[in-house]
Amino acid sequence: MDLTNVRNIGISAHIDSGKTTLSERILFYSGRIHKIEEVRGGGDGATMDHMELEKERGITITSAATTVTWERSTDQAPFTVNLIDTPGHVDFTVEVERSLRVLDGAVLVLCSVGGVQAQSLTVDRQMRRYEIPRLAFINKMDRTGADAYSVVEQMDNRLNANPVMMQIPMGAGETYEGCIDLIRMFALYNDGEHGEVVREEECPADYLEKAKEKRVEMLDALSMYSDEMMELLLEEKEVPLDLIYKTTRDAVLARGITPVYMGTAFKNKGVQPLLDAVTQFLPSPYDREMKALNWENPDESMILEPVKDKPFVGMAFKIVEDEYGQLTYTRIYQGTIKKGETYFNQRTGKKDRFSRILRMHSDKREEIDSASAGDIVAIMGIDCASGETYASTSKFCSLENMFVPDPVIKMAVMPKERSNADKLGKALARFRKEDPTFKVYTDEETAETIIAGMGELHLEVYIERIRREYKVEVEVGAPKVSYREMATQKVEFDYKHKKQSGGSGQFAHIVGFIEPLPEEEEEDFIFEDSIVSGRIPKQFIPAVHKGFRACLDKGTVAKYPVVSLHVKLEDGSYHDVDSSEMAFQIAARGCFAENFPKTKPVLLEPIMNIEIECPEKFQGDVVGDVTRRRGMIVSTEMREDGSCEIVSEIPLAETFGYETDLRSLTQGQGSSTMELAKYSKVPSSVQTEIVAERNKEALAAAK
Repeated sequence: MDLTNVRNIGISAHIDSGKTTLSERILFYSGRIHKIEEVRGGGDGATMDHMELEKERGITITSAATTVTWERSTDQAPFTVNLIDTPGHVDFTVEVERSLRVLDGAVLVLCSVGGVQAQSLTVDRQMRRYEIPRLAFINKMDRTGADAYSVVEQMDNRLNANPVMMQIPMGAGETYEGCIDLIRMFALYNDGEHGEVVREEECPADYLEKAKEKRVEMLDALSMYSDEMMELLLEEKEVPLDLIYKTTRDAVLARGITPVYMGTAFKNKGVQPLLDAVTQFLPSPYDREMKALNWENPDESMILEPVKDKPFVGMAFKIVEDEYGQLTYTRIYQGTIKKGETYFNQRTGKKDRFSRILRMHSDKREEIDSASAGDIVAIMGIDCASGETYASTSKFCSLENMFVPDPVIKMAVMPKERSNADKLGKALARFRKEDPTFKVYTDEETAETIIAGMGELHLEVYIERIRREYKVEVEVGAPKVSYREMATQKVEFDYKHKKQSGGSGQFAHIVGFIEPLPEEEEEDFIFEDSIVSGRIPKQFIPAVHKGFRACLDKGTVAKYPVVSLHVKLEDGSYHDVDSSEMAFQIAARGCFAENFPKTKPVLLEPIMNIEIECPEKFQGDVVGDVTRRRGMIVSTEMREDGSCEIVSEIPLAETFGYETDLRSLTQGQGSSTMELAKYSKVPSSVQTEIVAERNKEALAAAK
């Protein structure tokens, strides 16, 4: 396989922008499937939404991978495109996160009416985090109120994505016919029952003026990445097509621009030109430099090369359990793997045998004997966690792991019948292994099993899967918010731990201060040691650090985790005989218990960014309801189709069951999406209620 003709891409977007419908059309036009299925509306459901729950709800829950072949023109070898369709719901954000971690390029799908929405911003952040070059596709151009120019403006203002229109639309909404390719100045139409024939015509006179204007803008934007093009434009000479294509590719690989394409996947328009652009402009595995931590020399990065004959390095980015065992989705960065060979888990040092190698097509699988650099495959028969690195030899190198956000919501679960406790335990262990954002633990005070996740829908889906896949009926406690505790002022400490009664004594003395970290600091805890001239021996300092860190799980306000804390150790003393690591650890814990309450700590609560769409006539009721929930309106926008978009920030504690309430307020016509925006200080009256509730729970548990 020629790696220059391989593309590893993901399709990401805000919920309901049409990602899965677009994936379905890509599969159809590339000959991977021979019948188009829709996300909603009977039939077998979209190919990439293979779970029963996905078909019923009409949403994507897990990312699905497939491989297609695309022939751009007769004089070129076919391209192999490894495609991952990702969920739009923020509750399943880890699916997008881990997919982007291993992909080379992406297609950002935007709704022609909704434009840049809440989750579009999150996906954009994720693409930037992993430095992913991307194209944009403005979908649903057949919808009333569609406006490609407005979406491009939003991309510029809200995403700062430097969008460059490579096409302009012919019509919008019901009048949408197709688009004009600004590079070659041809009008593109889709003919045939499913739009499988792309017809090229001369640019219609009605759109010629606009097309010329936008082509000049496109060439101006591209000329920033090519001196040759800049010179030709200054001399008012014609720019050759080859130079336009080359410059566009260079600019995309440098992540300088986002080329914009458009169409309507549902009405089978504009998908083939997008596929051409994917193969033309997005990077091959050769174009992406991948660094790894070198075990032999940790100060130096190792550059991985996508070649077959070097030592194998790959990343297990996604784990799925099914009836045949664990499927481990793996991206191969260097070297080759063969069926039946053994490879090393770089974290554990364990040797694993790759018993079967599978090429996935959604939930269908095709067995292969080997796979090499640039491939995305699934491996059967290995036991590992998500994000681990595999290599040919032990302690060879380690790839940077993916970012995993902290859960914001939790609830208690227990089986209705005691006899099902083992089955429930198995289900929770499996889901925790598959999904790094799904946490399971036992509450020490109440002995309840607690599950935590990214939102109500996230946990609801897992509870439904426990019922269906494990046949266990589950009782669920009310959702609880993951609050945090934070100091608000600096407090100096001078704490002595002394114990002389019976046996060997204990002595530790520490002096310093505790204070909140500045807002812009990303770390939750920083321990600083400025001990001089051996006032406390070096071997005891880590024990002080460990003691303070151990206290962060439960603060003194309401036993919630402590965040944004800076501890500085400035002085102290020790005893030659009675001082020990344990004594200094106990001193740090005692110091925290005594001094943290003096910092006047406050509770922080998660604030959700909620984007609401509803008919204009219900705007007053919806805004009133947001205010009643301690919410704040960020912006409102009226649309041409008589609907309005309200962006607000509401505390998570006030959002449980919000979708149901919104529907009843808007006669079933409103919808909302939410994602975590920030943590904010809880009003003092609400804090008093939360503390009282926690004390009541602790008393009940003690009884």
